[in-house]
Formats: sequence, C-alpha cells, structure tokens
Amino acid sequence: MRQKILAGNWKMYKTRREARAFIDAFLPLIDPTLSGRTIVLCAPFTCLDILSEYTDSFAVGAQNVHWGKCGAFTGEIAPPMLTELGVQYAIVGHSERREYFNETDYSVNMRLRAAQEHGLIPILCVGESEQERAEGRTESKIAIQLEAGLQCVELDRLVIAYEPIWAIGTGLTCESSEANRIIGFIRSRIGNSQVPILYGGSVKPSNIDEIMARPEIDGALVGGASLEPESFAGIVNYQVAARL
Repeated sequence: MRQKILAGNWKMYKTRREARAFIDAFLPLIDPTLSGRTIVLCAPFTCLDILSEYTDSFAVGAQNVHWGKCGAFTGEIAPPMLTELGVQYAIVGHSERREYFNETDYSVNMRLRAAQEHGLIPILCVGESEQERAEGRTESKIAIQLEAGLQCVELDRLVIAYEPIWAIGTGLTCESSEANRIIGFIRSRIGNSQVPILYGGSVKPSNIDEIMARPEIDGALVGGASLEPESFAGIVNYQVAARL
C-alpha cells in the first residue's frame, strides 16, 4: 500500500517564534487514533532546527536543496546542512521556484539527485499553467517535466506532487476527478505504482475528504491552509471515505 502523506508548505512565512507557537497549537489537535499517514512540515530554513525537535510527531521538510554538498553558491542550502538538522524531505521544482527563480528541468534533476545521494526524500512538483491547460497541453507538459526531471533518480525514494499552477493560491481547486485522472497519468508515465503522488492546489479542510477518496491520490501538498494550526489539523485529520 502506498504511503499517505500530508505535507504543509509554509513558503516564506513564519518566524522562529511563530513556528513554535504553531507547533504548540497544532500538536494537540492531531487525532491520536490516526494511523497510516505521514505529516510533513516544510518550513523556511531558519525554522528547521525548531521543527526538528518534534520529529516524533511529524517529519521535517525543506523547501529547496542545492545540488552541491558545499561551494560558492550564495543563498543556497546544501543537502548535508539539512540532514544535520534532522530534515527528511525537500521540495524540489515547486512552480514558484520555476517561475520566479528560473528553475529548469535540468536544475530540478540535479537537485533531485543530490537530495537522494544525501539521504533526503525529494518531493518533485510538476504541473501546468492555465494557458497550457486551455491549449490541451497538460499531459505533454507534465510528461516533459517527468522525463527530464527523473533522469537517474531512484523512484523508490521519491514523492511527486501534482500542482496545477492555476490552482495555487487562487482559491480555485482542480476537480478531484480530474486531479485523480492526471495523477493516474503521472503514475503510468513513471512506471512505478508505489511512488506516492500528492495533489497540491487550494487544498483545505472542506475538500480534503473528497480528494483523499480518489484512488490515485496519496495525499496533499498544502500551501495557505497549512499556516493555521486549525486548518492544517483539519486536513491531517481527514476522514477516510469510500473510494469515489
């Protein structure tokens, strides 16, 4: 059975004080009877050591990782710097990194490989823009991202997140049936049925049960709704429903 993963991406939010306040409020809200699901909090670099104090309750993720173990790369973070803090996951290729910081499929691939070489589990993000979807290029865009990004990457130490760019931070959510279809397409392209594939894009407590009821969807990469303890707990505590 594939792993179920609920990952929060805090992006460029939360000071160290705010991170600790979040944890203090969040942990009591987690249903203690839950099993079979992994919680991951992907925080700014300045908060990772704080989150690493709580690895008995959740896994810690970084929001990026460089391909070098050290070097003259101002502003980047090396894999050993993350693993030293107890970080287990790293987001790679998020649409905001691709759009605002000129990430390419080539650099994404290098980051993925370096993460795995140093014991991190990368969360590879793929997805299409609104224009690409309107032009019927969703599958071709994702296929290119997968083919280029997964060169020499070990599929048994990988998580993939399908994040339609047009649904990130917009309040728009891809219909769960369509997200399920695209995630099924991704799984067929990579040829490994056991890779956890998440959905990301305006996930919230009100739609998580429906999303998780879809057979191809193994979890969620959550942005805005992961910033408040109550809303992220509502997502983590999703109710298992009959498969749609």
